Amino acid sequence: MGDVEFSERRRIEGSFSSFKIIPINDDDDTLHSEGTDFSPVDDGVVVDEKKNTDVVKEIESSLPITESRKGNAYTAAFHLLSSGIGTPALVLPFAFTSLGWSWGIVVLTVIFAWRLYTMWLLVHLHETVNGTRYSRYLQLAIIAFGEKLGKCLSIFPTMYLSGGTCVMSIITGGRTLQLFYNTICENDQHCLHKSLSGAQWFLVFVSLAILIARFFPNLNSLAWVSFVGSILGVAYFTMIWALSIAKGRPNGVTYNPSDNVTTTMAQFRAVLNGVAIVAIAFRGHNLVLEIQGTLPTNPKHPTKTRMWRGVIASYSLIAMCVFPLAIGGYWAYGNMMPANGIMGAIAKYHRESTPKWLIGTIYMMVVIQCLCSFQIYAMPVFDNLERIYVSRHLKACPRWVRSCIKLFFGGLTYFISVAFPFLGSLAAFVGGIALPLSLVYPCFMWISIKKPQRNNLMYCLNMFLGCLGILISVVQVAGALWNLVIDKLDANFFNP
Repeated sequence: MGDVEFSERRRIEGSFSSFKIIPINDDDDTLHSEGTDFSPVDDGVVVDEKKNTDVVKEIESSLPITESRKGNAYTAAFHLLSSGIGTPALVLPFAFTSLGWSWGIVVLTVIFAWRLYTMWLLVHLHETVNGTRYSRYLQLAIIAFGEKLGKCLSIFPTMYLSGGTCVMSIITGGRTLQLFYNTICENDQHCLHKSLSGAQWFLVFVSLAILIARFFPNLNSLAWVSFVGSILGVAYFTMIWALSIAKGRPNGVTYNPSDNVTTTMAQFRAVLNGVAIVAIAFRGHNLVLEIQGTLPTNPKHPTKTRMWRGVIASYSLIAMCVFPLAIGGYWAYGNMMPANGIMGAIAKYHRESTPKWLIGTIYMMVVIQCLCSFQIYAMPVFDNLERIYVSRHLKACPRWVRSCIKLFFGGLTYFISVAFPFLGSLAAFVGGIALPLSLVYPCFMWISIKKPQRNNLMYCLNMFLGCLGILISVVQVAGALWNLVIDKLDANFFNP
């Protein structure tokens, strides 16, 4: 009996290590209580294949991504908006200083439309006609490209875009907390002297983030957190570009890209950097399938209809935030835009004329929005770590295990943020490596799974976009390395 139980247990664990995809019955949305036993052996009798499938389905339904499937188009829109809008887009006006008016608007529009199209592809690849759902990006990659190639292509980008975004949220949130404190203190030297160190501000932020995560066991339960993050994200983006336009242009503003460079090679390098800034300004593709996995489904009402409504709503709001900020910010500051983006420009040119309460409000909105996006991007990591526990013990994670997982992840991301506080300087380089996840893989996934004819429009379009995306990714990585060599990386290890 022991040998049979061991072999059966190993077979089911193997299905998890290879991410075996199975149909999931979404009619049962009951959350499993902690400690639920999923053992496949009953009284020494080896269960049949159907029961093993049921065991795997039970384990799947105990994980944070797929634990609750009671979402709707509104919650999907909140998740997409909160995860899709963020501080990287605040640097978009600086990209225009090297691209200029015409090419800046063209590149921004093309990248936005391209990402929206690949989002459409992922939404329609999430669920097959027989009810099988791919609620994780890695699962879809394995189905499309095979197990070895799928894992090779997607594990690093998905983990970087999840864990790496959490690390950047800590760095951005911690530094913004420090700016908020300095704004409140203003010229009070005694108050400024009591300020925490950079590492301590990081610790304050990550402590708040993990404390919030403790109260939300699954992705669907984060709907209200995403709602808050969405509202504040739209609010501070609108306030920033409106403030920049209202304050007017400083003296000496010009719009000729060649004014900032002296040689042709420097101008070419600046153009590559501008395209890279636009390419990484949008985010969230690594979470699309996970968010769609929170929606219920049935044969008459597949998830793609509601999910696409959420995508259209969220991306409409993202466009209403990003385009005015990029265009309005460039109009306001032109080639005088600093490299750290529009917030740096406001602080440089309008700090004295802007009310302290307004600057402090914007800083606090940024902090809260970073806390909200941290929760969404951390959820796939929690899901993977819980999958390891569940596949080994064949039972749902107890509450204390979930708490330990979140504390471990919080400690790990905090250590990375303190050890490498200069990660923002590597965003273009690492973002170029992860860029195919958004622009390339969905196109080739569609060809691999849908298998359109070679002379079909969808085949030609996806093949063209996929190859072009690879080229852009390679050029972006090369350009980022070039910039790092020329500008020299300020690697301030353990000195946030």
